[in-house]
Amino acid sequence: MKLNLDYTVYKGHQTGRIVKSQGHKDDLAPDEVLLKITHAGVCGTDEHYKSADMVLGHEGVGIVEQVGEQVDTFKVGDRAGWGYLHNCCMHCEHCLSGNEMFCAQRAMYGEADLDQGAFASHAVWKATFLFHIPESISSAEAAPLMCAGSTVFNPLYTHVYSTDRVGVVGIGGLGHLAIQFASKMGCEVVVFSSTDSKKEEAMKLGATEFYATRGASKLEIGRRVDHLIITTSSLPDWNLLLPVVQPRGAIFPLTVSESDIILPTMAILGAGIRIQGSLPCSRGLHVKMLRFAALHGIRAVVEEFSMSVDGIEDAMARLEEGRIRYRAVLVA
Repeated sequence: MKLNLDYTVYKGHQTGRIVKSQGHKDDLAPDEVLLKITHAGVCGTDEHYKSADMVLGHEGVGIVEQVGEQVDTFKVGDRAGWGYLHNCCMHCEHCLSGNEMFCAQRAMYGEADLDQGAFASHAVWKATFLFHIPESISSAEAAPLMCAGSTVFNPLYTHVYSTDRVGVVGIGGLGHLAIQFASKMGCEVVVFSSTDSKKEEAMKLGATEFYATRGASKLEIGRRVDHLIITTSSLPDWNLLLPVVQPRGAIFPLTVSESDIILPTMAILGAGIRIQGSLPCSRGLHVKMLRFAALHGIRAVVEEFSMSVDGIEDAMARLEEGRIRYRAVLVA
């Protein structure tokens, strides 16, 4: 289908500044959907690419403007969103088992489709990698679920029981959603933050206990946690946190960091603690995440900025300074 579309994009640059540019799509493939983007979440991962010559953003929500001739899952006017994954081979063991996030041929943000992103006026994606937005969730609240919500829901759904004690380290874009999901799953939620400044908010979000860590040499929390989800922008003090994890417990380091994870060897071996890597949800689980959020009233707490060079730079500067509560969302 002929498209001949010129669209606005906001890209990274080697200077670290945001650059407004233009993209072009000649055609709409039979299995693709054209979206007019209305909202885009700003993720810490976007900061890692702001010096790259690529369109930024991977928490996109918009309105369907056109569909390819083979698309029967979306129609013009539908709201749709997308996240980190854009494509996969569909036939390897990971894809066939519903774990396409681990496909060797996966097309992910920052690695493929660099001419498209959520910081733009339009995007064209395969229909099979788009998600319907539940009616009860606004587009601004839905955008952060496309990555932040998906990232924390995956380990909770895959590894955690409702009878478990779940520790959440950090109350930011990921952490404030992890608290809500874990609480609505029936877990005791033990929150660790550097100071008491977010204690009241954490308790309202669903935390059952709260501990400030700055300046502490030891944490006294009573019964230890079965799982520890790390959501901070930098890796924590492992010597302080490992003693709060149950023997045979698990740690999920969700922090995107270029530094190595260096852990006290004997503390890990002696307690049989597992370090579990995790990515955002594959598609089937992503759908369950959205349905769960809609059913249980889980909502991202957002600050809105304009979809413009100034708006993006303002949002990213505030994010880097730790002044966003709790997810920045760009609005077209």
